Amino acid sequence: MPWGRAGSAALLLLSGRVIARAKARNPSPTEMSVEPWASPQDQAAAEDTHTTHSASSQDQEQHPDKLCLDSFWSEVETIRQGSGYTDLDCTRRDSKQSEEGEQEEQWLADAGLSDLINEDGDDVEKAVLLSTLTRTQAEAVQRRLESYTLSLRKRNKPPPRDVRDVFNSPIAQNLLPDAQQSEDVAQDSMASVNKSPLSAATPEHQRGAPKEEFFITDVAFCEQAVIFLKQAKLPQNKILRRKEDGTLPRVICPKCRLGVTRIQDLSHTDMKKVRQLALIDMTALCDLLELEVKRHKTGKRKIAESSFFGVPLATLLENDQKIKPNTTTPLFLQGLLSFLEKKGVDSEGILRVPGSQSRIKLLQQNFETNFYSGQVSWDEVSPNDAAALLKKFIRELPAPLLTSEYLNTFSAVRDITDLKQKLHMLNLLILLLPEPNRNTLKALLEFLSKVVSREKRNRMNLWAVATIMAPNLFLHKAVPSRLTEGAEKGHAEKAADVMRLLIRYQDLLWTIPNFLMNQVRKMNENSNRRYQFYDRRIKNLLRKIHTDSREKPDKNTSEPCRTVKIQVGDQVSGTMEFKLNINSRASDLLAQFHRQCLRSPENGKGKMRRNGSVTHPDCALYEVGGNIGEHCLDPDTHLLDLYNSNHGGEWVIKMKPNASRGL
Repeated sequence: MPWGRAGSAALLLLSGRVIARAKARNPSPTEMSVEPWASPQDQAAAEDTHTTHSASSQDQEQHPDKLCLDSFWSEVETIRQGSGYTDLDCTRRDSKQSEEGEQEEQWLADAGLSDLINEDGDDVEKAVLLSTLTRTQAEAVQRRLESYTLSLRKRNKPPPRDVRDVFNSPIAQNLLPDAQQSEDVAQDSMASVNKSPLSAATPEHQRGAPKEEFFITDVAFCEQAVIFLKQAKLPQNKILRRKEDGTLPRVICPKCRLGVTRIQDLSHTDMKKVRQLALIDMTALCDLLELEVKRHKTGKRKIAESSFFGVPLATLLENDQKIKPNTTTPLFLQGLLSFLEKKGVDSEGILRVPGSQSRIKLLQQNFETNFYSGQVSWDEVSPNDAAALLKKFIRELPAPLLTSEYLNTFSAVRDITDLKQKLHMLNLLILLLPEPNRNTLKALLEFLSKVVSREKRNRMNLWAVATIMAPNLFLHKAVPSRLTEGAEKGHAEKAADVMRLLIRYQDLLWTIPNFLMNQVRKMNENSNRRYQFYDRRIKNLLRKIHTDSREKPDKNTSEPCRTVKIQVGDQVSGTMEFKLNINSRASDLLAQFHRQCLRSPENGKGKMRRNGSVTHPDCALYEVGGNIGEHCLDPDTHLLDLYNSNHGGEWVIKMKPNASRGL
């Protein structure tokens, strides 16, 4: 399989290279670059200096203090006593777990595998997705299918096809790699793991050096868990294993030569495939870590009479997009956050100090009546009242911001002991959120990060903000929660820790791992050549024609030339030629485009990057077609590697859909 057992060898090799280059602090631009994922204040400091940034004060806080814990339970009590929240302990009235078998059926549908339980399903359709899975991912699918079959037998219903028939069908076998070859590579790679220590950075940490973690995304997260769980059982590694002390390290993500792909960089069609694959990998990871999570479905609730509070996010956005077509978060929320960023981030105890209940009620009524007419007088609004209204808006959504389906899985992250595995799980969960929820959560986290960055003025460090906001995200009357079972310190600390990770590492969590991008590309490739499997008499001939028709780089040309389309609106307005070499990046192509067609960098309208290249924030380079739908490229994408990995794709320069997508 493409990233199955064979992927573990790549993981070991990549880990060794990353650690060696990190120590040298001089990675070769032709082989790999390393990008640190840090807080906004870390990034700002990095712009002014090339020295290693020391941990900020909020990261040095190993555990929340008494004030933070008291604030947590005070916030829980406020939620209990608030309007409509007096029955938090009776939440099962509004939420019910699926009947036996329904969870598996819904899971298979969400994973794009509903054809597996449909006798009329297309074998080719099944094989296209199954062919991209790693061994551990495929085992997770098998378990869900077996559980579904067992539940049907208990209800005396005829089961679907036997799971062995699904994975052993001729078409699936034709697409799946040779299992024995994958197993041989796995044995060799695991032998190498057994000879290596659990963490190459452990001795440095023991000497008091700043903590660093490497976030590898080229290998499926569930396959990484297989390796590290086996490795952790080795006697020598039980001694070397570092105990988590609560401090947050600097996380370094090796940037592959195809660059970083952020969530907003992919088309909706490819993002749907990303979500399907992320669900499978997340489920496999839960199985390995023995996290038992149940999905809930929210019952029908009374339609809110308010214009903002208790209204579904999708409804708010639908209404707001009639006013501002490209908006991705509710306009009301944007207004609140904008006011708080200007007037509230420097206010001492912001988010923690409660506002006046009477003023909050009047403020809510004022917004309901006058917000869209623009007659709200923000000068008369207290920052503490606005902060209280923000929290009320989040917790009074008819469904949790983290969704009824995945709220319990977000909560279960607190029971994972390893930091990287926590980040793996959170990364996958963010990808699974519906777009309105994901965009709203990102806007909220960006604001919370700004609050933390002004800690010296507002006295709100990362733990303080996390403990205040955790109940508002993790408690919801639509989903039962064990968070409030007893007032033990551990419940508050673990819930706040998940919130802390979301705030601290949000930029990293909003990226698409490389292994998912590779799986999406393979899905598209298999889908494009699906005709090969309908008539076996001409399959070999079609395969030969398909292979010969692929665009191949000219071996006699040292620097291949690529034609790039230039698109204005929906029309292609022209083309340009660009010569590729091993160092060519997307930013170089855009710089040539601006020199030739628009303006030169010397006029000051371009933005100088740290590596000396110039970017222009109003347009971007896209790859379109081939093994991808549409992909906005990272400026650091090595174009020769892209050329070799997607021969059938076109390159198009066009305006970005909105100004929020940064180059």
